[in-house]
Amino acid sequence: MSKIFVDACLRKETPYTPVWMMRQAGRYLPEYMKVRAEAGNFLNLCHNPEKAAEVTIQPLDIVGVDAAILFSDILVIPNEMGMHLDFIKGEGPIFKDPIVNEADVDALLGGEAAADKLTYVYETIKLLKQQLPEDKALIGFTGAPWTLATYMIEGQGTKTYNLCKKMMYSNPELLHKILRKVTEVVKFYMIKQIEAGADVVQIFDSWAAAIEPGKYDEFSWKYMVEIADYIKSKYPNIPIIMFPKGVSAFINMGGVYGNFDVFGVDWGTPMSMAKAKLGEKYVLQGNMEPCRLYSKEETTKCVEKIQETMQGEGHIFNLGHGILPDVPVENAKHFVSECQRVSKK
Repeated sequence: MSKIFVDACLRKETPYTPVWMMRQAGRYLPEYMKVRAEAGNFLNLCHNPEKAAEVTIQPLDIVGVDAAILFSDILVIPNEMGMHLDFIKGEGPIFKDPIVNEADVDALLGGEAAADKLTYVYETIKLLKQQLPEDKALIGFTGAPWTLATYMIEGQGTKTYNLCKKMMYSNPELLHKILRKVTEVVKFYMIKQIEAGADVVQIFDSWAAAIEPGKYDEFSWKYMVEIADYIKSKYPNIPIIMFPKGVSAFINMGGVYGNFDVFGVDWGTPMSMAKAKLGEKYVLQGNMEPCRLYSKEETTKCVEKIQETMQGEGHIFNLGHGILPDVPVENAKHFVSECQRVSKK
């Protein structure tokens, strides 16, 4: 049975434009909060394939999206490379011993050995393949090497990125060494997700906007493209989605290239500009401002505007970043039904 989401990624004819939301399995759903409470904490939930599969499927049943995205976290990668990860209430993810020198990088597990430790992720995918309806696609994912490196160097989330950007300008060789090591792990991680059953994979560069446009290719995009090339060399028919957030200037400069299928457009990038620059080469995904979900009226206006711009051609509906925790579930359902309403052929 064909999957509408996979067909859309490959620019095949679909009965309407499919829709899903980043962070769709999450805190806005009371059902998710119940399972998370049962798990004890966020990391326990990521490590429990049965519970992770349960929350992955929830938005399909409750909100009506066209694809499930694997429930996990991007930071399981550096965690399994040997960096101790804690999620602290009110503070978020913390690495107690961030990378400061070459010896720290050398001490980390790399390549397939690190990817092999993420067995709970692959087990979750295998369970999901048994449980998902045949017409619903499963999206696997990873953080981009740059986004992962920012946490590994800063030790936690940051608004200034001063430690990793200091390294970028004063010791670029060390930063490239970190990025290279992470890239090699991510390559194996993506292949193992596909072999476990992922239909599509997405590479999130959540902190792309921290890099000035003229440096973005060197310190992030080229590594993402290398990962995509590696995936395509093994599984040419698996769609790949790239989502670098906050790179409007990089798009406008003509910086986007690579062997992938779908480009995720963030809410700060005009859809019309993305279409003009990228629409002939890539299917575009996005890009409603997530805060519009607080208003059904504003949601409808935006969905209609995106549809008018894209005309249902080479497009997947999504938000321009993740859904926020206090969005009413009814409003998320409204977004999905509006996307389907305006694009029905």
